[in-house]
Amino acid sequence: MTTTTRTGWRIGIDVGGTFNDFVAAENGTGKRVFFKEPSVPSDPSLAVERGIGGLLARAGIAASDVELVMHGTTLALNSILQRNGPRLGMVVSRGNRDVLEIARSRMPSAFDFTAKRETPLIPRNLVFEVNARCLSNGEIVHRPDEAELDRLADEIRAADLKAVAVMLINSFRHPELEQLVAEGLRKRLGELPVTESASIWPEMREYERGLLAGLNAYIQPLMKSYFDRLESRMRGLGLTAPIFITTNNGGTVSLQTARARPIDTVLSGPAAGVVASVKMAPADLRDHLVTLDMGGTSTDMAVVMGGEPEYTQLAQVGIFPIILPVVAVTAIGAGGGSAVWIDAQGILKIGPESVGSDPGPICYGRGGERVAITDCYLTSGILDPTTFLGGRMQLAKEPAVEGLRKLARALNLDVANPAEEAAAAALKVATAKMAVELSKMLARRGLDHRQFALVAFGGAGATHATLLAEEARLEKVVIPLAPGTFCALGASLADIRRDFARSLGVLLTPAGDGFSRVADAITDMMKESLAWIAGETDSGAALSFRVKADMRFADQAYELEIFVPEAMREQLDGAALLELFHAEHERLYGFADRAASVRVSTVRLAIAALNEAQVERVLETGTAQSSGTRKVYHKGEWVDAALFRRADLRSGFAVSGPAIVEQDDTTVWITPGWQATVEPHGNLVLVPDDKTA
Repeated sequence: MTTTTRTGWRIGIDVGGTFNDFVAAENGTGKRVFFKEPSVPSDPSLAVERGIGGLLARAGIAASDVELVMHGTTLALNSILQRNGPRLGMVVSRGNRDVLEIARSRMPSAFDFTAKRETPLIPRNLVFEVNARCLSNGEIVHRPDEAELDRLADEIRAADLKAVAVMLINSFRHPELEQLVAEGLRKRLGELPVTESASIWPEMREYERGLLAGLNAYIQPLMKSYFDRLESRMRGLGLTAPIFITTNNGGTVSLQTARARPIDTVLSGPAAGVVASVKMAPADLRDHLVTLDMGGTSTDMAVVMGGEPEYTQLAQVGIFPIILPVVAVTAIGAGGGSAVWIDAQGILKIGPESVGSDPGPICYGRGGERVAITDCYLTSGILDPTTFLGGRMQLAKEPAVEGLRKLARALNLDVANPAEEAAAAALKVATAKMAVELSKMLARRGLDHRQFALVAFGGAGATHATLLAEEARLEKVVIPLAPGTFCALGASLADIRRDFARSLGVLLTPAGDGFSRVADAITDMMKESLAWIAGETDSGAALSFRVKADMRFADQAYELEIFVPEAMREQLDGAALLELFHAEHERLYGFADRAASVRVSTVRLAIAALNEAQVERVLETGTAQSSGTRKVYHKGEWVDAALFRRADLRSGFAVSGPAIVEQDDTTVWITPGWQATVEPHGNLVLVPDDKTA
């Protein structure tokens, strides 16, 4: 068991493809120190070691001052996308060998009859059958004997596998059967990693559950090796603080849990920034947020309602569906490094292809020849070529301008400022692309865009925020203190959290009959979650529980996820749960049939040990002087934008656009018609001029 009762500094780490971001936050004072370290693809743990050393030096603290390390990585995600994992096998019930081949029985493309089926994670010749079967009601009808397990172990040994997943049909009803098979294999195969599907996620849907177990087994050797090296390097630096790993649901888990369940870390990257948004946005705005994480390759957007990120139970990693709870993020190919190009019909397009970091945009001066969004910012005057990344990287403006002139000629732009007009056109296309996705994201949920504030972070989020807000008709924008390292800050603020699920298939009558199995499932998950959290931390932190149920009318094909408010949880009964379902169905679809039976497919519970670190600092009030002006090309004309340094801004300071606020990790572009105010905790809050009265 780890302990988190010490006071001092917390470190958040976000490992990226180009840079690793580090944040040290002092609990109680709100002091924060930021650091960036280039990635080392051949050994990511080495870059983390270097970055921690640099961060401690910059903060002027010793390793013994650190109470907690929160670490996020995309290593598992990249391994799945690149299909570079070990030779993997799967054990299934007899007659179920084609589960990965059949998958969901869907064509790759509904419009292309020649499209080839994607290659399954595990080939059919490495899927092994065993005489073990459970019925849909939980009754075990076949158990493997010792001879059967001997035969199975011999087949696996002969296949020279590096990991094995076990997925028996209906095992979510009776996990003990999978445990019996897995323990038999461990006894016979020694150190070979074996993963049971019901231990990872005991939910119905054989293909998704088996795939989840397979993916966990696929990445486990890689992630265990990485976590071992990471821990060794941290201890080598003198860090004795517990190390936690960020997860898909926006929480964090101990190294012990992450080693056993690396699948929980696959989609943790975008989630950390959403967590930071909830924790750091002004308190009066936290109930209605849209987050904008605009990096080099993509832009990720998410919705926050009632101070809680929205979750999805079905995300996608490449071709593979992931049925674990994941912070619902919409990603589009429109980042600072997204390529600007013209298609065969002469139409200007943005992304999804990126020019990467090497050679990168033309302005990087590394031999890149393709225009990117960053070149457009620079040509428009939004970026200063001498202050990019705090002056550590000089940008080449003239080559970028020439690249955009070529683009203008290809577009037949016969104007006085062809490069600037081409840049403006590219920014408009990128903005429209984001706005369309943002509008769809809100419309699908039946939400009113006028209620939401945009929290912008990532290297380019603050630069593009007001452009997007105008297009999407959002009336408030929040720019955090350090947008470029915001995901690392989010990691340091994450709660210790894990999700649990039970698939039931219970039918509730209009009178609420049939609820007892739902209540029993909630009680069982509560006990299991409390036992798990006791093994993660003894900090005495306050615990939070969230209960949800997947529900639908008996003949419907898709469920609604129904949240059970905390005030109702202790007195919940069938009638109350039905009314929650009917109210949500009525909100979304305009009607509710209270005389119909309703099926409860799955009950879900999330437990969290709350991270109550006080990292918000209150700024002194004061004014700031502009350091000059810079001409920016905006809406067909040059405007004089006042220049400010973010470090000079104090609480209460206000400025109307056009203005530019520069900081080491990003540039904030305040367009004409918007006013920015520094709120007490350092966030820049931007609103249209007509909303400031």
